Amino acid sequence: MRYAQGGGLTDERRAFREKLRLQAAERFRQGDENTVIAHDLRVGVRSVQRWRKAWSQDGPRALASKGPASLPLLSDQLFAVLERELAKGPVAHGWPDQTWTLSRIKTLIGRRFHKSYTVQGVAALLKRHGWSCQVPARRAIERDESVVAGWMKETWPQVEGPWRRSTPGSSSRTKPDSR
Repeated sequence: MRYAQGGGLTDERRAFREKLRLQAAERFRQGDENTVIAHDLRVGVRSVQRWRKAWSQDGPRALASKGPASLPLLSDQLFAVLERELAKGPVAHGWPDQTWTLSRIKTLIGRRFHKSYTVQGVAALLKRHGWSCQVPARRAIERDESVVAGWMKETWPQVEGPWRRSTPGSSSRTKPDSR
């Protein structure tokens, strides 16, 4: 599980995998075959081959965890600054309405911290810090049902287009006029 914007393994999962590698090192010392080790530890044979090669070159310390693959782009201190900026609202940062979108937050992070996130990375960052998508619980008070019904009856059929073709279609993908 490697993701561009701070995903990867948790500390617990990383420790679990390190424990597996060290168990494999003990089995290497005992002289067990790769396929047997892979079956017993429920990992791929190719992984055991890589571990054995590293173990034969540098011993068990080569199988120790090296920590997270990368640190998050925004530290906890910078995320606290981001939260203060988000609390000011989108209008304070130049957008015309009071709606925060992931792309707007991505732009804000780029402007404020000179860090580049993807939209998915922004979503993961916010989720990791306890933020969630907000969806209205009910319809807007201003909604006019008669206008909506009129739009559905008159405008939507023109936008959607006809359901059936005006000419006979074909049942063959290779010969269009085989009917």
